[in-house]
Amino acid sequence: MTEDLTSADTASPSPDRQRGAIETRQVTIDGQLLQVAIRRGSGSRPPLLLFNGIGANWELAKPFLDALTGTSAIIFDVPGVGGSPRPAWPYRPSTLARLAADLVAELGYAEVDVAGVSWGDGIAQQFAHQFPKRCRRLVLAATAPGFTMVPASPSVLWKMATPRRYTDKDYMNRIAADIYGGAFRDDPSLIGRHAAAMHGARSMGYFYQLLAMTGWTSLPWLWSLPQPTLILMGRDDPLVPPINGHIMASLIPNAELHLIDDGHLFIVTRPAETAGLIEAFLADESRQAASPTLLSRTTSYLRDLIPTSGDRRQNS
Repeated sequence: MTEDLTSADTASPSPDRQRGAIETRQVTIDGQLLQVAIRRGSGSRPPLLLFNGIGANWELAKPFLDALTGTSAIIFDVPGVGGSPRPAWPYRPSTLARLAADLVAELGYAEVDVAGVSWGDGIAQQFAHQFPKRCRRLVLAATAPGFTMVPASPSVLWKMATPRRYTDKDYMNRIAADIYGGAFRDDPSLIGRHAAAMHGARSMGYFYQLLAMTGWTSLPWLWSLPQPTLILMGRDDPLVPPINGHIMASLIPNAELHLIDDGHLFIVTRPAETAGLIEAFLADESRQAASPTLLSRTTSYLRDLIPTSGDRRQNS
């Protein structure tokens, strides 16, 4: 493992100044260089591990990270996106879940809360399933159960097929309202600010992300997730219709659903509201993991014996 601290906060600031600051690091895990951002919070809760959307560099989540109050957070650019170079080979969600688990361990944490946004929801679900004892709570924003989801319209899906919106700002301005909905329909200035933070997508890295989710679904095992789970959906989401959130909430035993009056990127357009909902959920000590049933214990035992998609499964 190699690590290079690249934040402006390297001059050993006081603890008060460190709290809320975001540091960026170059960390090598299992031979893969990762661009990692860490927000310093307060309190004793585990940090929030955040998986970003497709083609998105970590900076696109900065409004949300800045809106957090006491929560520590970890986010990294997926290989092939942003500051993380493309891997030698394509990967599966189980590969990224293992990479994230190894990163969390390298940073010194035995347990995390896990959140995902859009494409990153699949990785978050996989992490919670693959490493249940490392995931205390689960937050899914603009989520679906993989290829078995209720899909967006073909015109929206076609616009998402390439990373052009990340590299062509004029194109982004033309299509943002159609694919993201919500506040992007009414406030064109939001599109410009969002586009200005985009710099991470590369064609092959984007293709790897699309390929990773090909044929992947969480439907067979959503019922076995023990973690208290918060599902957040935008009421006006053209990309991930909110019916998917209702389906997910009905299948995850310990889940609650909250609808937000916005579109697909409410984590960006309503960062304070989203952060407040998530932090209240993470801090609520009355929420406990679901008690395992005989069937779920048997399934967990079998998963321990059979690695997930060629990757080792770790429970501790």
